[in-house]
Amino acid sequence: MTRKYETMYILNPSIGEETIQATMEKIQTLFESSATIDKVDVWGKRRLAYEIDDQTEGYYVLINFSSDPEFPKELERVFKITEGVLRYMVVRVDD
Repeated sequence: MTRKYETMYILNPSIGEETIQATMEKIQTLFESSATIDKVDVWGKRRLAYEIDDQTEGYYVLINFSSDPEFPKELERVFKITEGVLRYMVVRVDD
């Protein structure tokens, strides 16, 4: 059973442009192996609403995808252990 989800993650911009691109590619590869990506929207560097880990800016990425219900748990696990991810959120989108 495939469901639709949306995830947004914020990367620490101080890790450098090359590391940001490498992290985005790593997450993209994870999606390609277990989900179907509907849309990727890279917002880029934006000001945070509040300071996180002494950072006032973050690099935002929004992804809409379809997957089995088990994949978001794996995605959250990867976000937790990936260095440079300040915040993330995965939500199910109702049709």
